[in-house]
Amino acid sequence: MTGTLTRRNAIAACLLALMAAMPVASALGQSAEALAAREHALREQLSRNQFQRPLVLESTELNGALKGDVYAVVSQPYSVVGTAMQGMGHWCDILIIHLNVKNCTSSGTGASSTLSVAVGRRFDQPIADTYLLDFSYRVINSGPGYLRVQLNADVGPFGTKNYRFVLEAIPLDSGSSFVHMSYSYTYGFAAQLAMQGYLATAGRNKVGFSIVEHQPDGTPVYLGNVRGLIERNAMRYYLAIEAYLGAYQSPSRDQPEKRMRDWFAAVERYPLQLHEIERDEYMSMKRRELARQNAMPAAAN
Repeated sequence: MTGTLTRRNAIAACLLALMAAMPVASALGQSAEALAAREHALREQLSRNQFQRPLVLESTELNGALKGDVYAVVSQPYSVVGTAMQGMGHWCDILIIHLNVKNCTSSGTGASSTLSVAVGRRFDQPIADTYLLDFSYRVINSGPGYLRVQLNADVGPFGTKNYRFVLEAIPLDSGSSFVHMSYSYTYGFAAQLAMQGYLATAGRNKVGFSIVEHQPDGTPVYLGNVRGLIERNAMRYYLAIEAYLGAYQSPSRDQPEKRMRDWFAAVERYPLQLHEIERDEYMSMKRRELARQNAMPAAAN
């Protein structure tokens, strides 16, 4: 019985970790003006940070609610970002890059637009062994100076709920854009137990990106626990968006392989936080998953 519970906790923790990676909505950035003000306020952090790139990662945990925000300058014009970040099919192509996303299909139109995302562990799995999460998909604003896309899922695994995902973007200059990815969800007692089990075993040595202090020799000490988990997965998801944007103007036949190669290379820049599997294993797994996703009936996509 104990072995069964341990296995269930591991599976639950994996799914919850992925849910932390699914960007969801925040009250910030309700307009182009608010997002521009946030970019101005973050300029010093964007220019000097532990990532050595224009990126700021924040996370909070309060009263059963987990939240993360990624702010970044991307080297893509807004004309590319504003187009690439719209369309349910585009989002399935983004999501499948993530290590734990096993399949994504889209259905419906208008207010009925839905993304069905199968999430699981970091190895090959039948769809029947994954957890299916249904996100309503909305393009809130798609004007020439401001993009806002939102995904909502009311129910998640193991007592989690109220998943809210927002992606915002504004132009900075002719060749770059400012992007904000925000996510949050709430969790109950069952999810809390699962996370505690994971963090006491398989996840006990894993860390996030926020530096909480320095050792006497100057070595940084990174944030751990649940917020560390959120930060790891938030970075994985942001890098999937970045990889998708980077391949968007390549020939269509070359885009899937480029997205996957670029994502893995980006993840490996942060091995302490993000290394999980080897490159060949990841590429082989994702090729099979992408082929399965592309083979789904047209009505499902």
